[in-house]
Amino acid sequence: MPGLLRGVARTAVVAGTATAVSNRVSRRQAGRWAQQDYAQQQEYTQQQPQQAPAPAAAPPGDDMSTKIEQLKQLGDLKAQGVLTEEEFEAQKRSLLAT
Repeated sequence: MPGLLRGVARTAVVAGTATAVSNRVSRRQAGRWAQQDYAQQQEYTQQQPQQAPAPAAAPPGDDMSTKIEQLKQLGDLKAQGVLTEEEFEAQKRSLLAT
């Protein structure tokens, strides 16, 4: 019986140590990946223009066709990566509000 308890205790210690080491490695690796993602995000935002160009003011006339054309232009800018999803939604809301 004491030999069995010793074997179980040893197994528990080994398993606990392995789990602790594995968790520490995972946390360290996740931290490194987060730092890399943050650095890449900062690099990307520095390369992108700070303010997206505002769509041209709608001339008097056929207002709905003008809005549709401006929405298409916004969609093209978003597809090209000039506008982010949030910027696109903000521009779209302001365009449709007028």
